[in-house]
Formats: sequence, C-alpha cells, structure tokens
Amino acid sequence: MSGRLDRLLRPKSITVVGGGAFATNVVEQCVKMGYAGDLWPVHPTKETVAGVKAYRSVEELPSAPDAVFIGVNRHITLEIVGSLRKRNAGGAVCFAAGFLEAKGDDAEGASLQAALVEVAGEMPIIGPNCYGLINYADGALLWPDQHGGRRLEPGQRGVAIITQSSNIACNLTMQKRGLPIAYLMTAGNQAQTGLSEMALGLIEDDRVSALGLHIEGFDSVSGFERLAARGRELKKPIVAMKVGRSEQARAATISHTASLAGSDAASNAFLKRLGIARVDTIPSFLETLKLLHTVGPLAGYTLSSMSCSGGEASVMADSVEGRSLSFPVLTAEHRARVKETLGPLVAVANPLDYNTFIWNNEPALASTFSAFVSGDIDLNMLVLDFPRSDRCSDSDWWPTVRAFEAALKVNNARGAIVASMGENLPEDYAADLIGRGIVPFMGIAEAMDAAEAAAFIGERWKHPSSPPIGERMVSREGTPTPNPSPQGGGELCASAIWQRTLTVSAPQAVTASPSPLWGGIKGGGKEPSEYRRREERSQPSEADAKSLLAEYGLPIPLGRQVSTLDEAAAIAGGLGFPVALKALGVAHKSERGAVRLNLASAVEVEAAAGDLLPLGSGLYVEKMVMGGVVELIVGITRDALFGPVMTIGSGGVLVELLQDSATLLLPAGRDDVEAALRGLKLFPLLDGYRGRPKADLSAAIDAILGVASFALENAQAIDELDINPLIVCRQGEGAWIADALFVPAATVDAREPAYA
Repeated sequence: MSGRLDRLLRPKSITVVGGGAFATNVVEQCVKMGYAGDLWPVHPTKETVAGVKAYRSVEELPSAPDAVFIGVNRHITLEIVGSLRKRNAGGAVCFAAGFLEAKGDDAEGASLQAALVEVAGEMPIIGPNCYGLINYADGALLWPDQHGGRRLEPGQRGVAIITQSSNIACNLTMQKRGLPIAYLMTAGNQAQTGLSEMALGLIEDDRVSALGLHIEGFDSVSGFERLAARGRELKKPIVAMKVGRSEQARAATISHTASLAGSDAASNAFLKRLGIARVDTIPSFLETLKLLHTVGPLAGYTLSSMSCSGGEASVMADSVEGRSLSFPVLTAEHRARVKETLGPLVAVANPLDYNTFIWNNEPALASTFSAFVSGDIDLNMLVLDFPRSDRCSDSDWWPTVRAFEAALKVNNARGAIVASMGENLPEDYAADLIGRGIVPFMGIAEAMDAAEAAAFIGERWKHPSSPPIGERMVSREGTPTPNPSPQGGGELCASAIWQRTLTVSAPQAVTASPSPLWGGIKGGGKEPSEYRRREERSQPSEADAKSLLAEYGLPIPLGRQVSTLDEAAAIAGGLGFPVALKALGVAHKSERGAVRLNLASAVEVEAAAGDLLPLGSGLYVEKMVMGGVVELIVGITRDALFGPVMTIGSGGVLVELLQDSATLLLPAGRDDVEAALRGLKLFPLLDGYRGRPKADLSAAIDAILGVASFALENAQAIDELDINPLIVCRQGEGAWIADALFVPAATVDAREPAYA
C-alpha cells in the first residue's frame, strides 16, 4: 500500500499549526483518541498547546511531519504551506476559508487559491475550507471539533466515508447505528487533491471494507473511473449519495431531449456505468454502508422476510413495490420444508408470518428459520423490533436472534434483522449483530434502499466494466447498416425508400466529407462549395438534419424540401401516397399544428401546403412510415463533464408528460442499449403487448447505436440532437427517423454551408 497520500492519511507524526480553539481541538482529540505517533504543535509564542510541547516554527520541528493541520488565516496558510513543502512534509489539511468558495465581491479568494496550489507544488493539500480527516484505525485526527466516533479495535475493519460537507461529516460521526468507521474525510474546495484521489488513497487500506461518498460534484471523470476499477479489483463496494437531483436541467429547452436529460441524469448514468450504487438520503447511505460492510454486495434482488405478525409481513411485501427487489414465491419443495416446522394453522408464504406459536422456543425457531433461509435467496430478513430497555425486558427476544444466527450459519446464507423503527434497535445491539455477521437495519424503507443498492453492485460486478469515457474511439466501419428490406415490400419500412433511389427530383441533401459542416459535422457525401461564418448561421431545418443523418447511414424516410403548393403535390406523387407534410423552421411542430399526416392525394397535399406554408421557411414532404408499433425518442445533449449524453425513451407528443426515459453515457454497447429499452415502461409494447405485433427491436437498437456513433464522431460540434419520433415498425420492417432536430454547438467557430 503506497501512494501520494499515504503519509497524510496514515501519519506517524502530526503537526498542528495555530493556537486558536480549532487548532487546540486537534491536539486534544489526538490525545483523547490515544494517538501513538509524534504530536508536534507549532505556535510562535506558546510553550504548549493543550498540554503538549509546542515549537516556534515549522523549521524547528524535529523532522518532516507526515500530516499537518493548518489552523491559521488564509494569508498565513500560504506561508505555512511553503515552509512545509521545503521540509518535505507528507501533506496538509488547510482549514481556513475565504478562498475560491468565497461569495460576493471577494475576488481575492480565487487568486489566493491559485497561489496556494502553486506554493504547495507536489505536496498534497486537502481543502482549503476543510475540516480535515479522522483516522479511526490509527487514532490519528486532523479534526478541529468534537466527534462521536470510536477507534477501531485491533484487527477490526470499518468503512471509509468522504463528504464535501464538513457539517454533514460532523453529523455522520454522531450516528448510533453500530456502523464501524475506519476513516471519515472532508474534501473542502479540492483545490489540488480531488475527491476521487482521496478515495483511492483510502480504499487501499486493508482495514477499509467499503467506501461511501457524499458528492456535490465530480472532480475528475478519469479519477472516478480509476476509483471504481480499483474498488472492483479489491472487492470493496462503493455507494454514493449524489446531491443535485432537484436541479433544473435547463432554464429553457429547445429540444425534448434537453427537457429530459439534465446534469443529474448524466451523473446517475455515470455512477451506474461505474457500478457505484446511488442512494438519496443520509439514513439510506449509512444503512447501505452497513450492509456492504457486513455481508458485501448481493448476488441478486431476491429477498425473504419472516416476522411473527401478519401486519409486518404485509408492510414488508408492500415495501418492494416499484423496486427491482422481490419476495419470490416459494417453490413447492421449499414450502414443504417450512411447513413441516410449523403448525397447521400457519400459512406458509414469502413474506412469512410464523405467528407466535413458537415464540421464545429457540429450537423450534431455529428449525423454522433454517428451513426458510434454505432457499436460493439473496438476502433473508427477520423483522424484529426490540422493546425499550428503560421500561421493558427484552430477554425473550434473544432466543429469536440466536435461532436466526444459527439458521444463517447452517445454510451459509446472508441475513439481516430489520427494526421497523430505528429507535427500536439500540446501538450496542446493532454492533453486536454486525459481529455475528447479521446486518442490523434501522427502518424498512432504508433496508430496501440498501438491499437494492447492494444488489445493483453485485449485478454490475458480474459483467465486464464499461470502457472509460475518455477512450471514445469511433470507427465508421462499426456504423449500423440500413434496415433490411422485408419480404413483400410495399410500405415505407423497406430499404429501397431509405436508399433515396426514386426517379423524381433528388431530395435536397446536406452532406459532408470530414471537412467543416455545421461546425465540423461528418456525414458521408460531397463538401459544399458555399460557406458562411457561424455568426450568420440559421438553425438547421429538419431537411438539413435528416440529410446529414442519411449520409451517415441512418434510416431516414425519403423526403424532399419544397417551396410551393404545386411542387409539394408533384413530389408527393413521385414519393407515393400516403405522405407527411411539415413546415420547416418550426420547433415542436405538433404543438404548432405544423404537421399533417397520412395525406392520401395531391388535392390533400395542396390543401395542407396552403395551411402550412405561412408557418415556417418552407415545406418538407416525406413518405409516411407505415406499420409503426412504438414511437421512441432518441436524443443527444452535450454535458460539460461527461461529453455526449444519450437519452432513450417514450417518444411522440407526450414525451415530457410520460417522463419514461433512460440515460446512457457514450460509448454504449448493444447490451447497454437493449437494457435501457427493456427498462422503459413502454417496453411491453415493443415486445408484443397482449397479442399485438412485436416491434423490430433489433432495428431499433441498430438505429440508436448509429445515432450514438454519429454523436461520438461529431461530439464537439453537437449541442443537441433530438430524434422524436424514431418509429419502430413491425418485426423485420425496420425503425425510421421520422423527425430530427439538430442544434450545432455554439462554441465551435467553423465555416458552415449556406442554404437558399
């Protein structure tokens, strides 16, 4: 175990600079915790700090300290850091505030933070604006306040927690849930050392069993990728509480995709990609860490539950509603084993109400519990609330605990005792249960959050890690080919229409070689001869966007941009009826009445064209897609941290109302896309719901992967790409991009084609 932060995290000598209350507290807490290393306070005038001999300066220290807590103001902090660097110190916690986090008119803060990083050089610094860290494994504290934790016993393991909030860190030390903590660390401003590097330093310690992260923002995509990979190698699971779910995705959205895909959706997709479980509350965060510490990730999502109350059994059954978790029905053989241990009046089910016939009968309880946990269940739960000790006796509860423990050991099963109310499981009881290898859950909802998170990690660990986002190498050879032509032909879901081979006037197409087009978009055709600067650009029309996508090899219905009623009718006749007619230059066409569908004759086309021409900048006539089963939305937005983010969901005019979508970071594989589709509420429609035709799932995945490939190859030039709908036809008949909105990246300064 070696790394840049080793001396700081596991110090053999600690220096505390400053004589105020905060610095004094650090010395006092180290003494109180029984820190066995050297403790060297530094103060220019005091002889002692908290009863420990003080030194006048960093230069007078006996040797270079491993870890330093700097508890002086922001200006003097820079001087101290410079001195420590010269002494080759192992690292420092910078407590002072007033750096980059400073609000208002304090422009000095940003420059001071930059200067702090410069003067530190390669010496690690944590913060500034940081409470520091507590090493409960060694009793080493760089912590300026009281705390509620206890030192680990020799040979004991615990979890490591990092938070970006010092106050939340203080609160976490006060938990009474029996969770052993090896390290608690705050990140502060992360001026030099980011959260992911801190986490990597902690997870290497053999005394750390699992890692918990409270995240406000990601310091480094590659850093988190390295952390997740290392956690998997060491078999140390990671859970995150990522705040920011309520943040609005955009102040104003142009596309449907932008309204669905905010920064939180991208963050969630990133954590999922890494195999880091996410929970939303502090209690669930702690209960998940408790589960991961005690039994590790779960192999799957199946649960069993036992209680001596039908009411509790019902509450447990309801608690998995809407979750990935389940209480599977017992097999006939399993049910018979349980039935043999209980009287005829007990109905055997999962969750099980074993009644009170065998209460306080330890052998009978052990027999029933052993039969029940003998099934192939991922986590076995026993609901048990202890009576309050100040007014009641709990002596009759311990035979139940011992019987459950024995049943788990005999069957090599994983188990948890669930108190329906947290106050009904005392802290010392929780610690005792962990020592027995039983997870002590405080609260049913929190238990389910924890089980779901642990099962997610276990499931992700069964599969290879996703490729790093930084390695976005896209090959045009991997671009999906057009949809195959179904036997019988006839309607639009046929490749002949996609191939644009009609004898009528060719549709206007915007195509490109690898030279600049819409800020660098790569298609597959000719380079335009006319360009204009970005500042003269107009929004690309649907015709423009579809031409780009078609040239890339994506399935686009044959269509043509027109400008008059007569031209619209003539082109429609050449395409073959029915057709769709749309006003160009109009976003959200359905809301504006700018789309007419299923036009079956030239007369209908002329009438519709007369209505639509005044609405936009021209018309687009297109062959109707027939045989559609499902409408999807496939969209791309560009995230400042993660790059291209793909949204897949229920499409059509109700896309925002339905809010049925999944978010993927790119690159994504075929399995990722299929899993995202299968997770949608509309997936049963794709799969032939109630005897309806099955959709061409393979073609839909091909089209989505093609959009992803296009987005990756042109990542710097796309701000938004909104395909709504992608019409998925009957099996064997393809999937077609019926509408496309393209928003070029405003930051790209490139020449662009001019359109008449």
